[in-house]
Amino acid sequence: MSEQDGATATVAETTVDLADADATRAYGEALAALLRAGDLVVLTGDLGAGKTTLTQGIGTGLGVRGAVASPTFVIARVHPPLPRPDGATGPTLVHVDAYRLGSLDEVDALDLDTSLDESVTVVEWGEGLVESLADDRLEVALRRPRGSDAAGAPPHTEDAEDAAAGVRTVTVRARGERWRGVALPDAPAAAPAAPAAPPA
Repeated sequence: MSEQDGATATVAETTVDLADADATRAYGEALAALLRAGDLVVLTGDLGAGKTTLTQGIGTGLGVRGAVASPTFVIARVHPPLPRPDGATGPTLVHVDAYRLGSLDEVDALDLDTSLDESVTVVEWGEGLVESLADDRLEVALRRPRGSDAAGAPPHTEDAEDAAAGVRTVTVRARGERWRGVALPDAPAAAPAAPAAPPA
């Protein structure tokens, strides 16, 4: 597929349904296997859609230090790589939450471009703010049906909702020549069901 978006073409796109938070983390791990230093990943989706959960999987897949949590109040967190069994290290993960940023000037003040070449940079809420950092990027949109959107689900209430439950629909758009010919991952295989208990 080749669709023009300004100067950067979409060279690949996939949409997958992820059953729950564990599947979302597993998909993040699958994405991490494709990522290398210099890559930019832009995440969009409503509150609770699974952006941080997906980033946790990316962090696990990259093998970085520290628990990946939402960086809302610090804006950006840096997770250095842990040494691999062979002694090599992967890229650093820079995890940014642009929710509180209102302009390109505020993004520029973070100096993300200075670490971009040596890191995998994942930006939550980055749509419309960080695309100028890299022509080659992954744009990941997460959608989690809520309330009347979810078949048979009760109306959404923050107190009652189980954050781990619920299907997320994830659309990944690969933009730029870096991603041409790269196969984007499908949904991870479901975990096998537990064996049925023998009859009493």
